[in-house]
Amino acid sequence: MFRSLRIFNYRIWFLGALVSNIGTWMQRTAQDWLVYDILTNQDAAAMGIVMALQLGPQLLLAPWAGLVADTYDRRKVLLTTQVSMAALGAGLGLLVLSGHAHLWHVYAFALALGVVSAVDAPARQSFVSEVVSEENLPNAVALNSASFNGARMVGPAAAGLLTVAVGPGWVFLINTVTFAAMVLALLKMRSSELRVLPKAPPGKGRIRAGLKYVRYRPDLVMVLVAIFIVGTFGLNFAVYIAAMARTEFGQDAGIFGLLNSIMAIGSVAGALLSARRDKPRLRFIFGAAGAFGVACMLAALSPNLWIFALSLIPVGLFALTLMTSANAYVQTTTTPVMRGRVMALYFAIFLGGTPLGAPIVGWVSNAFGPRWSLGVAAASGLITAVIGLVWAWRAHHLRLHYDRTMPRRLYLTSNATESITEEDPRP
Repeated sequence: MFRSLRIFNYRIWFLGALVSNIGTWMQRTAQDWLVYDILTNQDAAAMGIVMALQLGPQLLLAPWAGLVADTYDRRKVLLTTQVSMAALGAGLGLLVLSGHAHLWHVYAFALALGVVSAVDAPARQSFVSEVVSEENLPNAVALNSASFNGARMVGPAAAGLLTVAVGPGWVFLINTVTFAAMVLALLKMRSSELRVLPKAPPGKGRIRAGLKYVRYRPDLVMVLVAIFIVGTFGLNFAVYIAAMARTEFGQDAGIFGLLNSIMAIGSVAGALLSARRDKPRLRFIFGAAGAFGVACMLAALSPNLWIFALSLIPVGLFALTLMTSANAYVQTTTTPVMRGRVMALYFAIFLGGTPLGAPIVGWVSNAFGPRWSLGVAAASGLITAVIGLVWAWRAHHLRLHYDRTMPRRLYLTSNATESITEEDPRP
């Protein structure tokens, strides 16, 4: 489960990312509460707009961000983006502490952070393949998710308590300091132990080549469809957890942070279970989507706060199983020279779909109640599972047969004559 931690470069990367991720979750929680309960009168739609501005650049800048990751030194790109995000966190924190912060200021900082994050994401994801071998890549991807969600257990709870005690401005400044851990980890890596992977050759048409590669990989197309549906309508955790905590159960920022941390228990479990698998498979992705839909449905029906809190554990578990399996599948089945562009497209669809879904989910919460926003999340998971089942049925030419002479009378057969190739993108 932890075999990648034996590698020196990955070990310091993991520790630096863990500290930085704690700060990131602290800022996210404080920012959500700043918008929802301080700058507005419990307006879930305003939270959706912030999420849309922060994640929208993923859609617009994805082709160029992926090309940057495939062309330039990813380590230097990450140093630039990490320092930039630290500066943005400090700016917002000082603005809040000075008492001059308004909603439009948060919108502006969210947009700027989204632009930097759009460049950071494909470089960060594809840089892992330079730190570990191809054999250890699925394990490293899963451990990255465990780090991110382990931080989610600590960050939101700490941010909730600090927001109540000293206000969100100080939380933003603490996040600025945590970026130093990631910068230090990047600087301390042993360059001689990093893998040298091929870069995209110069010339025109490199962005188009990445899109063409995905076009002729139907398995990748289905993974992208899955993460678009669930990412757009299902993974708006900040919107429906804040709405359930404040509007449905009448709680404060401390409980909001605690609920995020409780869900992270399931998220860490999902990531660690994924780390045990040697190879990610499509059935884990679509099976987890269906289970996520059922878990969200149960959360929507929770009669009180504590049952709702417990129901968030399976929500986090199946959401992370889906995300980690999808991420590892895309990375391990994509040829290295295309990896940055494909991962940029992956994150554009995964995170960039939220600008479409978050305001809709926020509007549903405002108009019909927080429980219905969870109903939207449940529907996204169940629909994705059905789509995956239908695609697998058709792609593998499955047929259901009944034979009364057989011990197991009902069985499946396949007329498929060849499997999907992972390296050759031709039709």
